Amino acid sequence: MTNDLEEVSGIGKATADRMRASGIDTVEKLASTTLDKLTKLKIKGVGKSTALKYIKNAQKLINEKPSDTEPQLKKEDTPPKPEKHQKHEPTKKQKPAKGRNLKELIKKQAECNIGLVGHVDHGKTTLVKTLTGDWTDRHSEEIERGISIKLGYSNATILYCPECDEYLTYHMAEAARKKGQPRFVCPNCKKNLEFRRNISFVDAPGHEILMGTMLSGAFLMNGACLLIAADEVCPQPQTREHLAALNIAGIENIIIIQNKIDAVSKEQAYENYKQIKTFVKDSIAENAPIIPVSAVFNVNINLIVRAFEEIIPSPKIREDEEFQFLVARSFDINRPGTEISKLRGGVIGGSVLKGKIKVGEEIEIRPGLRVKNEFIPIRTEIVSISQGNNLLEEANLGGLIGLGTKLDPALTRGDSLIGNLVGKTNTLPEIVSQVELKVKLLERVIGSEMQIRVQQLKHNEKLLIVVGTEKTAGTVTKILKNSYILNLNPPICPPENSIFAISRIINRRYRLIGYGRHFNQNQ
Repeated sequence: MTNDLEEVSGIGKATADRMRASGIDTVEKLASTTLDKLTKLKIKGVGKSTALKYIKNAQKLINEKPSDTEPQLKKEDTPPKPEKHQKHEPTKKQKPAKGRNLKELIKKQAECNIGLVGHVDHGKTTLVKTLTGDWTDRHSEEIERGISIKLGYSNATILYCPECDEYLTYHMAEAARKKGQPRFVCPNCKKNLEFRRNISFVDAPGHEILMGTMLSGAFLMNGACLLIAADEVCPQPQTREHLAALNIAGIENIIIIQNKIDAVSKEQAYENYKQIKTFVKDSIAENAPIIPVSAVFNVNINLIVRAFEEIIPSPKIREDEEFQFLVARSFDINRPGTEISKLRGGVIGGSVLKGKIKVGEEIEIRPGLRVKNEFIPIRTEIVSISQGNNLLEEANLGGLIGLGTKLDPALTRGDSLIGNLVGKTNTLPEIVSQVELKVKLLERVIGSEMQIRVQQLKHNEKLLIVVGTEKTAGTVTKILKNSYILNLNPPICPPENSIFAISRIINRRYRLIGYGRHFNQNQ
């Protein structure tokens, strides 16, 4: 079995990354290398004495054998995946997984997507970093402006200490671990931690001009955290808009996080709490728990992890469904100047809606590639499946994954395939350029500072339509008794039973005003 370098005593993440870049990517390679060879690589922070220590520790790790009495996590011991709306309570009888076994479980595919939504600068990205160690604002413009612009992604492993009855993430356990102490033990009682499940986070931008991007993320979520800052009056404009978006996307499993309690007094925090309760009354989040936290100072973060387990269950997997995958990002992973013979195919990232896919299978991408005035579906082969740094042989419902393909990387560069639907060949719905929708409009415009009543759709009105992760322009061409007919440009390939989120320009910004479904759907 191949081990990770970080299992070797004394090697942290940064040193492990530098070793991998130098060609030593497994414990086996480190154990079999010579002292001279390792020092000649001139890895930062690895001198002669340190190199010798790492080699000996790697050899020791290789020679160690699991104890005959070490508990093994059997398939039947994993927590059951409950139905929607069912409270997710991991069984207390689950046998703990330790050492190498737990290390392998951490590499499993994530089981569900949890969104972080709310007004700009209310702490969504900071909370993800506290839970996972990842700062999801990775693009230069995001770093320069200090706001999220694209959907951010990160993964976490939920662990449990039965002795303390506490939940925490793997990153939280590592952050609390002191140098020289073993991994996978509780920071408080030092007993072995148990594996619960892997999850993915979708960090949605909170700025008003990025509402379309937030809606795209909402359709990937199985549950959500609505962040509300304690140092601002509740609700802020995008707090209202994001809650409405969760309602439209059908996200019922919601946790309200009252962040930045470190910035206010006890009395101010309580006043803000009362404002939150008033705001969510009679909404989809009326019964959601409100957890006061400080993401910066790690206050009550363990309560959020517990809420993940108790309130947001993993979706149920059905083996008999045809594979469908929503594209949320697409990349060219080749560095400038890479030789043609070494170029790798384009990567598409997103989430599986249903079914499963394996490495080596052929897929079709719709609408696909625009050629003159029409779209032509793209066919290619899956060459790799990844989630974070973990490679998978197959992927199914749950979590955010990347699919490596044989596509020309020029086709996937710069998120050019966002919104496409992926499936196995000849199994996807038809590409549509016109839809008839039964529309439900909101009473008032939600994202605006002013209380503006939503007017009926007008003939030839141009709208922003978000379906899944696809954003398209919709023009009202016919107004019928119980429905509207819209022309879509560009055309889309919507998943079955899709919800069409509708926004119109109000005060020079697209504002969410309602949603629609296919007119003949559920008729």
